[in-house]
Amino acid sequence: MSFRQVARWKATPWWLSLVLLTACASSPSRPGHGDLRLDTESAAKLRHAAAVSRSATGSASTQEVASQLIKLTPAVLVILKHDNSVNELEERLMDCAIQAERQINTRFFGGRPPTRNECLETVEVDACGKSVTRAMRLGQQKHALALKCAREVLDALWPAPFSIEQRYRYYPQARILETIGPDEEARLLGQGCGHELWRTIKPDIVLHGSHDLLKSALTLDFKFPCPNTNQAQWTRYGASSAYAGKGQDEIYTAALGGKAVIISPREGVVLR
Repeated sequence: MSFRQVARWKATPWWLSLVLLTACASSPSRPGHGDLRLDTESAAKLRHAAAVSRSATGSASTQEVASQLIKLTPAVLVILKHDNSVNELEERLMDCAIQAERQINTRFFGGRPPTRNECLETVEVDACGKSVTRAMRLGQQKHALALKCAREVLDALWPAPFSIEQRYRYYPQARILETIGPDEEARLLGQGCGHELWRTIKPDIVLHGSHDLLKSALTLDFKFPCPNTNQAQWTRYGASSAYAGKGQDEIYTAALGGKAVIISPREGVVLR
């Protein structure tokens, strides 16, 4: 598959065709665990708590919680046309984050959040000799649930194309951006410990505003801090990276053009 392939259009398999009515999806099947669907009242309370958290830091007032996307990225309003449509999109995506956090914490910790020591614990060493912490493992599991939920939400509410976990190769000096297809990504990953993906980025969600699938109207990343008292923040690329010293949001914006924002279950939609 060509590096310069066109990013995939949104596509919904038959098993994802049901649109969520309130919260997103129920938890994956697991022996001994019942339906962990987050009810509307609980989701609303957690969204309100996120608003209060932002208010305490001066980011937004509780009355403004439903308009954070409009406030941070007016381009979204141009595409969705109505405030209520933007509000619904924001609330549903935030519910995805809340639901994923709740389901995984319930599965492994009886509903409580993991402690700092639990988050820092090494759970395995991967084939490349890198330590995998519990925080990293939980983040992967929460991301999987949140992104499945987000696909359903976007299929229902976003009128333009979108990409989920699309990998790109970006050359900052030349300002060239290329897409990497899943087959090519798997081939490159299979060649070693990911060195072939050195100059790549992989945002969680890219909302395109037009048929130009190398341009973003808005880029979104789910963040699940562990412990949950930590602030949700962008990862900074290390010294060995092609983007050393830069934050994810800086590179996402430089490569794709649209603003990059975080969605976290505790803080909601934030731009930092």
